[in-house]
Amino acid sequence: MADFADYDAYENALGLGGGQVDTSNLGSIISSILPTLLTLAGIILFGMLVSGGFTMLAGAADKEAQEKGKKTITSALFGFAVIFLAFWIAQILQVVFKIDIVG
Repeated sequence: MADFADYDAYENALGLGGGQVDTSNLGSIISSILPTLLTLAGIILFGMLVSGGFTMLAGAADKEAQEKGKKTITSALFGFAVIFLAFWIAQILQVVFKIDIVG
């Protein structure tokens, strides 16, 4: 007899278990939302970096386009630093309070 994969365990490991969010406390609400927000922020960061680079390349002869592209890339990198710090603060809070925030 063949052993079948335990799809419930896989779904729970991926955070897809049942689609129910435990709303009994603030920590569990943040735990369920934060990974999605971090992923979305990473996608936006990538888009801003590509957009800024494209703006700089497309306006190679135009000083204003160059500055606009530099500002976009600088903003994207600053945003990355904020996201990175938020992630590590969440990691530290996980250890200190022994709660699962980032999974």
